[in-house]
Amino acid sequence: MIDPSGFRHNVGIIVSNATGRVLWARRVGREVWQFPQGGIKRDETPEAAMYRELAEETGLQAHHVEIVGCTRDWLKYRLPRRMIRYDQQPICVGQKQIWYMLRLLGSDRDVQLDISEVPEFDNWKWVDYWYPLQQVAPFKRSVYERALAEFAPLVGA
Repeated sequence: MIDPSGFRHNVGIIVSNATGRVLWARRVGREVWQFPQGGIKRDETPEAAMYRELAEETGLQAHHVEIVGCTRDWLKYRLPRRMIRYDQQPICVGQKQIWYMLRLLGSDRDVQLDISEVPEFDNWKWVDYWYPLQQVAPFKRSVYERALAEFAPLVGA
């Protein structure tokens, strides 16, 4: 779903473990690492989209996690001009995201990146809470910083 300003409605997902480290995943066939994220369908709530994307991208189900928090507002980023697909309508200029902080209740074995027909990720690891800020694509950095800062008190980071 793309709003009138060209922003695709999306959820971002940060999964933390018992020690406060966060799940960091590598896009299939690329050296691009990020948090799981995905689009919200027209008939979905952000929370329903989060659980669907979590399962599709990581194999984690609702019973494997608990929601610790979600962002108070939408967080937006613009795509670099080279990434905008001007031949598609409506034109998407960026993402408008609600972020969720989850705590893993299950085990590392519950993370299964290969259960969907077209996997998004081919590797994952636990990293220090603030590590993603130095590693994520620059155009996403401010959104990651805002989400991590909002959730830091909830996980003691």
